[in-house]
Amino acid sequence: MSYPEYGPGGYGPPPRSHPNGTVILVLGIVSLVACMLTGPFAWSMGNRALREIDESGYFYENRGMVQAGRICGIIGTVLLIITFSFVALGVTLGIIGAAMEGS
Repeated sequence: MSYPEYGPGGYGPPPRSHPNGTVILVLGIVSLVACMLTGPFAWSMGNRALREIDESGYFYENRGMVQAGRICGIIGTVLLIITFSFVALGVTLGIIGAAMEGS
């Protein structure tokens, strides 16, 4: 997709910023650093924002920020799923071990 050029002698509308770009990036980074539960929100909001950007036809100067937040959200979500899988496995093995010990 090509975007219209904009500059001192250029044409087209001035570049815009998606209003949720910073929020998406922050949620994505937080999902990697502190709280993986924010990962699905960053992923979902990033998908929606990218769809809005692509359908608008305008140049958004923070598209890269939205993409980075979405990717961090995807990674945070995968880590969340892996973590919950290991926790569930540990609980299951603990229950089985306790049941075998009691019999």
